[in-house]
Amino acid sequence: MKRASLALCLMCLAAALPGTALSSAHVRKKPASAAKAAKVARQVVLQDGHAEARLLEIYRLIAQAKPRDALAKAESLVRDHPNFQLAQLTYGDLLSLQVRPIRAMGDVPDFAAKSGSQSLSDLREESQLRIRALLEKPPANTIPAQFLQLSPQNKHAIAVDTSRARLYLFENTSTGLKLLGDYYISVGKSGIDKVVEGDLRTPLGVYFITSNLDPKSLKDFYGAGALPINYPNPYDARRGKTGSGIWLHGTPPSQFARAPKATDGCVVLANQDLQRIISTVEVRTTPVVIAPALHWVAPQSVQPQSRQFADVMQAWRAAKVSGDPARILSFYSTDFNGYGKTLAEWTPTLKAELDRARGRNLQLKDLSYLQWSDNVDTMVVTFGEVVDGDRTGAVKRQYWMRQGAQWKIFFEGVIG
Repeated sequence: MKRASLALCLMCLAAALPGTALSSAHVRKKPASAAKAAKVARQVVLQDGHAEARLLEIYRLIAQAKPRDALAKAESLVRDHPNFQLAQLTYGDLLSLQVRPIRAMGDVPDFAAKSGSQSLSDLREESQLRIRALLEKPPANTIPAQFLQLSPQNKHAIAVDTSRARLYLFENTSTGLKLLGDYYISVGKSGIDKVVEGDLRTPLGVYFITSNLDPKSLKDFYGAGALPINYPNPYDARRGKTGSGIWLHGTPPSQFARAPKATDGCVVLANQDLQRIISTVEVRTTPVVIAPALHWVAPQSVQPQSRQFADVMQAWRAAKVSGDPARILSFYSTDFNGYGKTLAEWTPTLKAELDRARGRNLQLKDLSYLQWSDNVDTMVVTFGEVVDGDRTGAVKRQYWMRQGAQWKIFFEGVIG
């Protein structure tokens, strides 16, 4: 979106979003008493996504040439969220508009614009990304293509579109993935595709939330809490990528949000938005896809791929049931690495499993397939492995890579 006058930058909102501004989720009935009003106000302030919705309502009022209404709402927003810098910038523009025309968003005096040029540029980019996310919502009833198949154990899922500075939170229901909410995020100062420790980039790939850190144990810098992910994952390690400490976390008290590229590699959200995610998702079973751009598809369009890979998994299961070491080893890549063990070092473990299961059927339960494609096609598979006659079994995760016309396992490990 090119920079223009404040009104021109936001005119598209008026056309795209006619009528009342806030969704029904943000509407509150008029309280019957002052005490109740205060309670409701506190609930509104803490609601995830609500502050952004209020800001976008202000933008739309500006586009509709209603500056006084916009000013009143901006004043209310910065009173509720004094650390929301983008809202403060918009409020300042609207105050200036009372006495002079506004040339562009963040129309500050030239000396101030020069001294704070980077901050002003960051705020303008943040504004454009928030508007873009509103105007370019994913098509209804679509999902990110990486979510080939989720098991009932994956109760929620997260997808991050770094090109839109947006995180999408899903619930895995009996009828498929349901989008619960989407949130503005910040990524690494140097962008995306992390390679080495300290490169200030956010990694790309398929990850899982590994823990939920108690905010009391963290510095204020991390805000409402932190959800670490398993970077580097086995695919990252295979490619020699290094680094650690990649988290989804919040912002310090002085900041409502950070610039689009402002982190050391983590994915950062406003504290209210992070609190919603922390209170919703589960540790260890929640996948987190971080992509340069998400490709949204109809759920039924990935079913053929899911069925094809199910056939691969059933062939692997049949090979394991056969008890033939050579047959099962044919599914593993020659450069396999399982927690530091080569294929030769891993083979005794496989043979021991074959011996224990000899003569008994093997069930694969709660299968999930998460696909990732960059220069090669990979599949992250999680499942429960239960031998007939046993009440329980190991939960395993495998990483497969397409090598020519075949899929080969390059990592396998027990995760539960």
